[in-house]
Amino acid sequence: MALTSVQQQLLDRVENRLAIGGEWVDAEGGATIDVVDPATGEVIKTVADASVADAQRALDAAVTAQRDWAKTAPRERSVMLRKAWELLQERADDFALLMTLEMGKPLAEARGEVGYGGEFLRWFSEEAVRISGRFGSNPEGTADMLVSKLPVGPCYFITPWNFPLAMATRKIAPALAAGCTVVVKPAVLTPLTTIYFQQLLEDAGLPRGVVNVVQTSKSSAQSSALLADSRLRKLSFTGSTSVGVKLLEAAAQNVLRTSMELGGNAPLIVFADADLDAAVDAIMLAKFRNIGQACTAANRIYAHNDIADELLARITEKVKQLKVGKGTEDGVQIGAMIEEKAVVNSVRLVDDAKKRGAEVVIGGNRIEGKGFFFEPTVVDKITKDAALYKEEIFGPILAVTRFSTDDEAIELANDTEYGLASYIFTEDLHRTQRMIAEIESGMMAVNAGVMSNAAAPFGGVKQSGLGREGSIEGIEEFLSVKYTMIPRR
Repeated sequence: MALTSVQQQLLDRVENRLAIGGEWVDAEGGATIDVVDPATGEVIKTVADASVADAQRALDAAVTAQRDWAKTAPRERSVMLRKAWELLQERADDFALLMTLEMGKPLAEARGEVGYGGEFLRWFSEEAVRISGRFGSNPEGTADMLVSKLPVGPCYFITPWNFPLAMATRKIAPALAAGCTVVVKPAVLTPLTTIYFQQLLEDAGLPRGVVNVVQTSKSSAQSSALLADSRLRKLSFTGSTSVGVKLLEAAAQNVLRTSMELGGNAPLIVFADADLDAAVDAIMLAKFRNIGQACTAANRIYAHNDIADELLARITEKVKQLKVGKGTEDGVQIGAMIEEKAVVNSVRLVDDAKKRGAEVVIGGNRIEGKGFFFEPTVVDKITKDAALYKEEIFGPILAVTRFSTDDEAIELANDTEYGLASYIFTEDLHRTQRMIAEIESGMMAVNAGVMSNAAAPFGGVKQSGLGREGSIEGIEEFLSVKYTMIPRR
């Protein structure tokens, strides 16, 4: 399917080179990456494919820029980030369309991501001028203690494909606010949004070399080289737990500061006293937003036996009404999955569940034709040995398990190595308090299907990661604490 003139004009405005040291340069040897529209399977743009040497030059640039950027007044950093937010509002339609073209999500959701991603720019523009320390006497009264907070230094960011704008702003904004320089490796499947965002930062007045973008198909080699360089001081990664573990091992060589936002397998528990209308609406958001391709997606729906049948019937009716199609088409709610491999994995998960006794209520099949589409799916009576129960789904598949007691619900919710997000639906305050205390997750939504906010700390426990992004905690990830003792005479 041919691109429209508006789509082609937008793609033509996006750079196809690497951003290194304030210049746009070709990759060493002229290597390139084809960017594919997952809704059609067709190449929409070709961009430079960075070599390890290119990435090292990007780190050189970040190291060179670090001293001056760290010395830049907090107010100047704040003004630049605020300008970036303002430009993003002006270019919101462009960014939404670009994300839909390279990632597949519905245009309405892409617009939502622009708003969410932009809030990190606005939030951290405000936090840049609030970095503080403390000053006071030691207990003996013989010296003063000065505690200051300084930029960590050059950072390396590895961002995922599922939220190509928000995951970039969530990392870049606090780093810039804290006075750190950056090398960014966007996902090879969705590099265009990050490249276009770099162009926006330059228009906002970003100094040369403060942010460098080096998309590559050689992710492992690039990351290994940069993590082995003693000048790098911080790694932030969003992606799978398996890759995160390898990166942590590599980061240990130089004792790097790390922020790791890893996998999730979020439980969503609907108790017998829940408002079912609110629960169903929230479940549709928590499961099917972004085509289910979110680390916070509600993968395991636990329904109390007393309301399970009714809940399942209501959900199924809602799923029947979902419109599947190309994300740029009006009214589409379920777009294309990111690539063929994602569709194949969805088929595998459903087939495995059926073999183990689960019942497919609706969907369960790939959609034939151009692009990478899978039917919105509801599966009932999942067994604990099914891959669909144990693994991060990352697709439009909703799996239901039943429970009878609060103790059982807690045990089921915690029966995973992950601990990123959780959701509960109940009208009982004391039950809510117990769930907050006993469910092992870094974040929880009560009677709601969406929890992310730039002003809230995002992150998990167990194998879902380390550190927090967003909120007042987010900037602390990019600051080192320094204690100075000043003797009194």
